[in-house]
Amino acid sequence: MAASARRLLTALIVGLALLLGFVPAAHRAQAVPLNGHDISWPQCPTAVGGFGLPLPPASSRFVVIGLTKGLPFTENPCLASHVAWARTNGKPAQAYTMAAFPTPAQLTAYRAQGPWASGTRAGQLSNVGYAEARFAVASLTRAGFAPRMVWIDVEPRPAQPWPTATALQQRENRYLIEGLMRGLRDAGFSYGVYSFASGWAGITGSWRLSGIPVWATAGRLDFPSEALDLCRKASFSGGRVYLSQWYDDVRDYDLTCDPYAFTPLPVPASTLSRATADFNGDWKNDVLARVTATGDLRMYPGTGLGGRLPGVRIGNGWNVFNSLETPGDFNGDGPLDILARETSTGKLWLYRGNGTGGFLPRVQAGNGWNIFSAILGPGDFNGDQRVDVLARESATGNLWLYPGNGTGGFLPRVRAGNGWNIFNALVGPGDMNNDGAADVLVREAATGVLWLYRGNGTGGWLPRVQVGNGWNAMTAVVSPGDFNGDRNPDLLARDGAGILWLYPGSGSGTFLPRAQVGPGWNGLAPIF
Repeated sequence: MAASARRLLTALIVGLALLLGFVPAAHRAQAVPLNGHDISWPQCPTAVGGFGLPLPPASSRFVVIGLTKGLPFTENPCLASHVAWARTNGKPAQAYTMAAFPTPAQLTAYRAQGPWASGTRAGQLSNVGYAEARFAVASLTRAGFAPRMVWIDVEPRPAQPWPTATALQQRENRYLIEGLMRGLRDAGFSYGVYSFASGWAGITGSWRLSGIPVWATAGRLDFPSEALDLCRKASFSGGRVYLSQWYDDVRDYDLTCDPYAFTPLPVPASTLSRATADFNGDWKNDVLARVTATGDLRMYPGTGLGGRLPGVRIGNGWNVFNSLETPGDFNGDGPLDILARETSTGKLWLYRGNGTGGFLPRVQAGNGWNIFSAILGPGDFNGDQRVDVLARESATGNLWLYPGNGTGGFLPRVRAGNGWNIFNALVGPGDMNNDGAADVLVREAATGVLWLYRGNGTGGWLPRVQVGNGWNAMTAVVSPGDFNGDRNPDLLARDGAGILWLYPGSGSGTFLPRAQVGPGWNGLAPIF
C-alpha cells in the first residue's frame, strides 16, 4: 500500500475508533484530540540541505516548528518560510529546539556566556545550555516568530552524542538542560521537554521533573494507538503529557492530550537542581526569615551571586509555629514549599509555594510532630527523586527518615541514626561533595565542631568528616543551596553581632573563604 494511502486509512481508522468508542474506556471518556504535525529542516528543499519532505496537509490543526538544523547553534534554513506557511494557512504554532552536550570548542566558547559562575564545570555546562537557548531565541527573533511555548528536544544525537556512561555524566547533562530551560524562561517563553523513556533515562538518569510539561514520542509507528496511550500513561519524567507524537518515513504526527487544546501554557516554576530555596521562580536561591517581634515571614530574594535584595513580606502570623523548614518541591507540582509545625497542636502543615513568592492554600501533612526537636529537609535523601524529611526525636535522639511520596505525603518512616541529641544545629544543604547524594551538616553542641554526614544516596550514611570548628559562635546556621551561582551548595551563618555570612561550598565537602552577606539579622529568627 502506498504511504499516502496507508496514512489516510490510519487516520480514518483512528477517527472512527474514537468516535464509535472502539477504544479503552479511559479514551472514550475524553474528547477527540487535535491532530497536528511538527516540521523542521527535513521539510526544506534539497537545495538548502533538507530532504524535500512535504509540509503538513490542509487538515493539520497545528504545527510545532523546529528551530535548528538538528543540533544546537545551527538554524533551520527554512525557518522563516515555515513560519510564513503556518501563518498563511492559519495553523497555530509552537516551536522546539534541540539540546545537546557541547563539543570542546563550544564549551570553550560559551562556558562564561550565562548567569552562573564559570569557575566550576557545573556552572560552565549550565552556561552552555543557556547559550543554546539564547541562540534559539535569536532564531525566533530573526524569523519574526513569537510562540509562547518552546519545547526542548532531549534525545540521542549521534552527530554530537551525550555522555551517558556514568551517573556523574548524567548529572552534567542535567546542568546543560537546566541552562536551556533558564535561558528560555529569562527570554519570556514557556518550556517543556520532548523525549522518550529510554532516551531520557540514558541521558538524564530518569530525571524527575513533575512540574514540567511533556511532549512524548512513541517513535516509528504504522498505527498510532500507542501515541494515544502516551496521553494516559505516566510520562518519562513524571510531568503531565500535553502532546504525543509518532512518525513514519514522510511526516511526524502529533496529538493533543485532552483536555489540552494547543493553548499557551504558563512558564513552569524553577527546576533548579539542589534548590530548596528558589521561592520566586527566578532561578536564584532566596533567604526566608521570620521576624521575631511580629511573626511576619519575609523573603530576601537572592541575586544569584552571593548577595540578597531587600526583603518583602510574604506572610504574617507565623509565630504560631516553632519549626519551619524548606524541603523543596514536596508535593510534585514544581514550585518549592514550606513545612511548618504548629506549636500548640504538633500538626505539620504544608504551605504549597505558587512559584512566584506566595502560597496556595495550606494542607495538613501530619500530626504528632511535637515529639521532634529538629525537622530538616535534606532534599532527595533516599535516591528516589522525591524530596524527603529528616526528624530528630527529642526523647531518644533517634533520627528518622520520612520519605516523601512526591505528592505531599510520606511513605513509612525508617530510622536513619541514633545519638543525634548531641547536635544543636542540623542543616540539609544538598550534595556538598558532588557525589550525587544529599548530605547533612551538624554542629556538635559540646565542642562547636561542624561535621559533614555524607549521604550514601539510598537513605544511609558514609563515614562523617569534620569540616570546621568554632561554630558555636554562630547563632544560626542554615543553607539555601547554591547561593553564589557556582552550582555548589553553600552555608549561611549568623554571628552574635547579627551579621550574616556566606560560606561558599567548594564542591568537595569543604568551604571556600567566607564573605559577608549583610548586618542586621538579629531581629530575624529563625533563618532558614
